[in-house]
Amino acid sequence: MSKHFKKVKGYFDSGLWSIDRVRNAVIKGWITAEEFKIITGEIF
Repeated sequence: MSKHFKKVKGYFDSGLWSIDRVRNAVIKGWITAEEFKIITGEIF
């Protein structure tokens, strides 16, 4: 699990972050593409 997974998931689940912001977290290396799928339910 990535260092920022719980933080990003919390932001997304609470509505603070959009799916695009989570996608940017993958691009910046904060989370993996697999974690993106876990958080959003969509494929990166």
